[in-house]
Amino acid sequence: MRPSLNAERSSEEVSNAKRKLRRRMRALRLVADQKHGPDAVLAVLHHCLAGLDRIGIRPGTVVAGYWPIVTEIDVRPLLARLIAAGASAALPVLSAPDAPLLFRRWSIADDLEDGPRGTRQPGPSAPLVIPDVVLVPLLAVDARGCRLGQGGGHYDRTLAALRADRPTVAVGVGYAIQQIDEVPAAADDQRVDWILTDAGLTRATG
Repeated sequence: MRPSLNAERSSEEVSNAKRKLRRRMRALRLVADQKHGPDAVLAVLHHCLAGLDRIGIRPGTVVAGYWPIVTEIDVRPLLARLIAAGASAALPVLSAPDAPLLFRRWSIADDLEDGPRGTRQPGPSAPLVIPDVVLVPLLAVDARGCRLGQGGGHYDRTLAALRADRPTVAVGVGYAIQQIDEVPAAADDQRVDWILTDAGLTRATG
């Protein structure tokens, strides 16, 4: 069997490949958002609700979502449905540029404060929680669960810290067009366990 392309690349080559891929995938996601944005939000909600048992979301589960940036799929309607079904929801808070994300409990009626890059996040009065399931935005993902993000490393650091302490399920959320054959990956990149798109919910081969 031919080894993965990632196994043959140096860290510098992987970084360069990621930068090139980000440019291409941002353009693809923009087109997908313009064509399918509202429909994709509903499709993702439907596929996730149909797969709650598979993912392991049940009453009492803490699910961390995200405040969508520009063309990221909006998971807030999904979080609202999960809250109605008895789960708890949280949003990420960036405490320092190179630190893992923190998560604070969130519900639709909560007041939020401005976060980085145009996001909104719970204020310090919202309780800190440790999520069982993390919904992760992405630019690209492959069948193994290798994910390409914006390049800040926030979710890689966060998932590594969470998984060092307890099992944590990561669900990559994006458009079907964002799933590609192979994402360039470094040794310390964290993989997602599930891939949730407007086309369906699939388990990563990992």
